[in-house]
Amino acid sequence: MVMPVSDTPFARLDRSYFALETVLNYIAAAFLFSLMLLACAEVLMRYLFNAPIHGQQDMVEIMIPTMGFFGLAYCQRLAGHVRMELLIHRLRGRALWIFEFCGNFATILIVTVMIWGTWQNFLNAYELGDSSMDAQIPVWPPKLIITLGFCVLFFRTIISFFGYIRLIIHPDAEPIGVPISPTIEDLAKSEAESARDAIKPGDEETVR
Repeated sequence: MVMPVSDTPFARLDRSYFALETVLNYIAAAFLFSLMLLACAEVLMRYLFNAPIHGQQDMVEIMIPTMGFFGLAYCQRLAGHVRMELLIHRLRGRALWIFEFCGNFATILIVTVMIWGTWQNFLNAYELGDSSMDAQIPVWPPKLIITLGFCVLFFRTIISFFGYIRLIIHPDAEPIGVPISPTIEDLAKSEAESARDAIKPGDEETVR
């Protein structure tokens, strides 16, 4: 992903918010790594010592929301979300930005509804003292994390909202605060650079 090179207040806001999204994504990655360690420990304890970890399934269910929802905004900023782009890739200039603006506006509406719904779900779990079936672990923290993840995504879409308005007014301006889907050429160039970086200095003569 190419970050904006300009030093306008809007560009600084985009970079600062992306730093927050990156931190949350690292937290999600840490939970994913912890989940892998937990699964390995469960297998070892169960089959080697016949002593499975109590509440392992409950811990997995509680960790999964963090892995998914703390990375939502990061994925959105990198245009890593799944969508059909057969039509979008044919558009250029103001037409492209208007089309993207409509999709982003629809996302804002959907995320707003999701924030309200997940917040109500969190409140119900918190007020009732809801807990997991096996280890009786409170389930309101992961439900709150889902709401927080949607809130971070909401503010990302708001930044994109103003970024698209700016590009609709000035179609040739530098894209700031909006996800840019990589082209086939960009993907091929990125894969070529990754392959070149993976080659050790001593292997260059072998490749030749």
